[in-house]
Amino acid sequence: MKKLSHILILGLSLTIIFSSCQKKQKKEEDTDTQSASENSLVTSIDNDMNNIADEAGRNKNVTSFKTSESSGILAQCATLTFDTLVNTNADSITVNFGNSNCLCNDGRYRRGSLLIVYTGKYRDSLTTITVTPVNYFVNDNKVNGSKTVKNLGHNAQGHLVYDINANLSIVKADNSGTIQWTGTRQREWLTGENTLLWIDDKYSITGSASGTNANGRSFTSAITSGKPLIRDMSIGCRKHFISGEIKHTPQGKPTRIIDFGNGNCDDQATVTINSTTYTITLP
Repeated sequence: MKKLSHILILGLSLTIIFSSCQKKQKKEEDTDTQSASENSLVTSIDNDMNNIADEAGRNKNVTSFKTSESSGILAQCATLTFDTLVNTNADSITVNFGNSNCLCNDGRYRRGSLLIVYTGKYRDSLTTITVTPVNYFVNDNKVNGSKTVKNLGHNAQGHLVYDINANLSIVKADNSGTIQWTGTRQREWLTGENTLLWIDDKYSITGSASGTNANGRSFTSAITSGKPLIRDMSIGCRKHFISGEIKHTPQGKPTRIIDFGNGNCDDQATVTINSTTYTITLP
């Protein structure tokens, strides 16, 4: 009887230990896609600052970012001011979206200004463009910092290539914290260089970034080799990347694979963590 009692106690102990391990394993399962979502948010805001500077410099307007009212008439929510900076050879353009939120053609609300300074013509080799947000908000996320874009000329494929360095911070609209983001990118102009149309432009983007998430956790990220981010500026596609992949690694956590898809114009991406894939809606 004493031996049976010992066996029962041992069995009960093993059951408790096994159950405890199961609970611990379940508790420690990594399903956090927030860091990947924040990285996608900043990457998109960073790229759109390029797009606005591109269109302002090329066409002297930002028609693609104005608001189409129900009447079909372009609203004056984005106005441009042109100036030559004193004691320099640089020209500047201020793109002002106004003091209140304006719904732009890409489906995002903007307010505030972007100061864009050009050392030469947008398409000329070695021209450097500096973009600085001034009380600038995208979907109520405040954007601080600056970025520089340098024209490297045409590559072997005959495409213009731009070297981009950005140091940005995003104060999140929900007051959950501030994202710090430093990125180094190369932007290749795949199609549309030879026209003044915006809707036939397509870009390929490579590079890496690092910083801290809104919760203070540091991260590194890199666009996967051979899988560049593709931005299609045609109507209905320009809001999000249509393909490409980012390897995003928050401090102390496994690398997340952010996949923007295979060319569909939508707001969906997937995040893979430890072989488990989650679908996220892009901001």
